Amino acid sequence: MVQKGGLGWEQRSYRGAEWNGAGAGGPGIRWVEAPSLPDAPVLARGSSSRDKDRSATVSSSVPMPAGGKGSHPSSTPQRVPNRLIHEKSPYLLQHAYNPVDWYPWGQEAFDKARKENKPIFLSVGYSTCHWCHMMEEESFQNEEIGRLLSEDFVSVKVDREERPDVDKVYMTFVQATSSGGGWPMNVWLTPNLQPFVGGTYFPPEDGLTRVGFRTVLLRIREQWKQNKNTLLENSQRVTTALLARSEISMGDRQLPPSAATMNNRCFQQLDEGYDEEYGGFAEAPKFPTPVILSFLFSYWLSHRLTQDGSRAQQMALHTLKMMANGGIRDHVGQGFHRYSTDCQWHVPHFEKMLYDQAQLAVAYSQAFQISGDEFYSDVAKGILQYVARSLSHRSGGFYSAEDADSPPERGMRPKEGAYYVWTVKEVQQLLPEPVLGATEPLTSGQLLMKHYGLTEAGNISPSQDPKGELQGQNVLTVRYSLELTAARFGLDVEAVRTLLNTGLEKLFQARKHRPKPHLDSKMLAAWNGLMVSGYAVTGAVLGQDRLISYATNGAKFLKRHMFDVASGRLMRTCYTGSGGTVEHSSPPCWGFLEDYAFVVRGLLDLYEASQESAWLEWALRLQDTQDRLFWDSQGGGYFCSEAELGAGLPLRLKDDQDGAEPSANSVSAHNLLRLHGFTGHKDWMDKCVCLLTAFSERMRRVPVALPEMVRALSAQQQTLKQIVICGDRQAKDTKALVQCVHSVYIPNKVLILADGDPSSFLSRQLPFLSTLRRLEDQATAYVCENQACSMPITDPCELRKLLHP
Repeated sequence: MVQKGGLGWEQRSYRGAEWNGAGAGGPGIRWVEAPSLPDAPVLARGSSSRDKDRSATVSSSVPMPAGGKGSHPSSTPQRVPNRLIHEKSPYLLQHAYNPVDWYPWGQEAFDKARKENKPIFLSVGYSTCHWCHMMEEESFQNEEIGRLLSEDFVSVKVDREERPDVDKVYMTFVQATSSGGGWPMNVWLTPNLQPFVGGTYFPPEDGLTRVGFRTVLLRIREQWKQNKNTLLENSQRVTTALLARSEISMGDRQLPPSAATMNNRCFQQLDEGYDEEYGGFAEAPKFPTPVILSFLFSYWLSHRLTQDGSRAQQMALHTLKMMANGGIRDHVGQGFHRYSTDCQWHVPHFEKMLYDQAQLAVAYSQAFQISGDEFYSDVAKGILQYVARSLSHRSGGFYSAEDADSPPERGMRPKEGAYYVWTVKEVQQLLPEPVLGATEPLTSGQLLMKHYGLTEAGNISPSQDPKGELQGQNVLTVRYSLELTAARFGLDVEAVRTLLNTGLEKLFQARKHRPKPHLDSKMLAAWNGLMVSGYAVTGAVLGQDRLISYATNGAKFLKRHMFDVASGRLMRTCYTGSGGTVEHSSPPCWGFLEDYAFVVRGLLDLYEASQESAWLEWALRLQDTQDRLFWDSQGGGYFCSEAELGAGLPLRLKDDQDGAEPSANSVSAHNLLRLHGFTGHKDWMDKCVCLLTAFSERMRRVPVALPEMVRALSAQQQTLKQIVICGDRQAKDTKALVQCVHSVYIPNKVLILADGDPSSFLSRQLPFLSTLRRLEDQATAYVCENQACSMPITDPCELRKLLHP
């Protein structure tokens, strides 16, 4: 998994590596007196040979002497649990039987480091991370390495999905001092939590071009004993420099930059990096980046009569089509894998993340709104079908991820992609039926193999399989259109569609008998908020109440299990207990900015899909709590974490990049605009302007790093449409007008249902609603902008013309 894929400090990936940075950096440890944060994102141009060689990225604030390579000790795991056995996180529990004296992040570990004057070894990852598994198996199960970590360091394990604040702070250090980063992330800290050495994956022993983990531990141990004062001084200097460089503030600026200028600059930067043949915005690896696709759709809408507008639409639709045809999409079980290791979207890194499914469902729904092509709506429905089947808790919540690795057969060692790949022999055995009417002898299996590009030798290049785990295997990827496949064998197109769908269903049933990948059943408020949006938006666009009910159940789950009524605060996490119960850590892990921003967005989307004002009311209350806990009253914008929650961390950051997930500040800018549209409360518009102003410099310098915020800037400067439907929520004529609104792509709008009750929540917020009347007792629509409303409309076709002239 990559937190920040696509543009920006982009994840560099060799076969399955979780690698986040514009470059891999060199092996070994080097002296860095002060960091140099990258000013601009880099459009990745493929992973380097060093990436494929899995060399560690290491950064340091002190010079380190050379170390020797020792013998490789036994790595037999000791089945004696350490203190992580008491944690709830699936990732921490994966390390509960390491021969390492692990601590969870917390005061007990910090006090021990200060009392014993030892450096802290901080290791950060997550439970479905392939290279986290590798390092755990190679190094953390190694008894000698375990002894070094336990005797000379205070070793702390962190699930980056539980503590994104800890992850962001130390990832900033690693990226700034090595121009690379990723997971597992391993950082050495002073007892006061200041970083002095950092890196990513380390092999256990030295190689020809890379430094081993054991050697790094010995060098750092020696430096701590002999050169500690210099180390501490340099660490302080690095931290001070990072603090200065990471500050985001309004400064002397009064207003944000011109939306038109930022839009055009962001579009031009994307256009320059676009892959004409396969879509996407890099050569390899390629990430699904819904924030970019969303920007391109918005850009098209405001420039649709221009050549650039048509180009933006073509780029987004082509990318979505190529992704859906590629191996990054699971054609058998639906849903999307994390990213593609090649430029053709063919061979993926096989893990599946909830946040990808949530955002891609919205992107494909928007593509359907814009194009009318049911190809896109079918993909969106497939994504949500996968989530309902594989990532849903029975009480309505959504799980975090499914692993890339699984055993090919029970009892075997897990391999990446084993659950998803196929041999020609397997397919032939599963689909032996002859196809009637073909111009040559043909079985169902041969038809499917032709269409999806399966070959006897396997269709995965050795360069994408350095460990040899995928030899002779195939990833399904659409090679031909249905029309071409049909023409090749003289068949009817619909007959081919039916045969392929039947074949895929048989593969799906056969795959059920394989050992399943590990499921990370942790539930995160932020990602559940994104998924509520995914179901709500898709259900509204497609007019499917069943999908909206999934969104409603997700929101109910959040309110029941991840919301503290007394304090008004969200909890970050909850976990699946025995018998499907829901459990919490003690004390609970409280929410971060992204939890509030993404849940508020989900609730606003759910209100527009369901017209149930209770969700809008809760969104307003959560926004008030977000403002109280995270707003920077001096500099503008929101901090990622509460001041108290991050006590002791050397930095308190504001996330400034839209990557694999949008920045919580970008989403908050949209939320504030929408809440202003729903309520008329001026303070939320003022906050939005302050936020956009605080991020002005970042947007001016590299707008492509913040496409979602550039969208919010455009919405703020163009003003939102208030589309008011006066009618009974359950009446057919009301539903027809509502469905008309949802069928049109209008990103900068709020949809309001006025039911005629002057005491209703929305009527109290927006007094002008009481002046809008039904025409001849029919459901009636008004489009209001800049405090002026259109003439009343009762015909959905007329409303559509007004909304999309």
